[in-house]
Amino acid sequence: MTPTTSGRAPGRPRTGVNAVVFAATLSTVEELGYARATVERIAATAGIAKTTIYRRWPSKGELIVDCLLDAFGPVPLAGAGRAELMSSAIRWIAAKIGEPGVGDAFAGVFSDAVSDPVLRKVLSTRLQDPYRLALQDALGEPQNRVLFLIDVVVGTLLHRMGMTGEPMVDDDVAALTEMVVPHFADAACPT
Repeated sequence: MTPTTSGRAPGRPRTGVNAVVFAATLSTVEELGYARATVERIAATAGIAKTTIYRRWPSKGELIVDCLLDAFGPVPLAGAGRAELMSSAIRWIAAKIGEPGVGDAFAGVFSDAVSDPVLRKVLSTRLQDPYRLALQDALGEPQNRVLFLIDVVVGTLLHRMGMTGEPMVDDDVAALTEMVVPHFADAACPT
């Protein structure tokens, strides 16, 4: 009798595990809140063992960062000029933070990073830096000005969510955009 071999490793197929875990993460965070969305509960929602999650992500914070990267995708840098580009970026991040579970996950991991230097580094290098660099390139602005733009916009959006439990409404996003864009769009890039 000749043994048969399949083209895959033994055990359950792993295709799509990240997508299942990310969906389970956001739904668990939306349902229970960030603090109560433990890796064990996320694993149960995903229908997988928590060891499967810990093999890929050594901490809840790192799982959340990758989940947010997946949820955000690349920043759409569209527009005829600096003002349009910034306006579209502000509307984009406001919409993303308003998606179910995303704002809660972002605020939660951000809060945890305040007292966790390892998580703060992960959050900074893996989540913030790619978006900061894309904006720097698109706007031709130095790092400190782009970081300030990110601080003002994301900080405002997360503050509103923390204070009201709801994402910022469209009229308020428009007002935020009207306040922020002139400061950056009209200013000459410092040398």
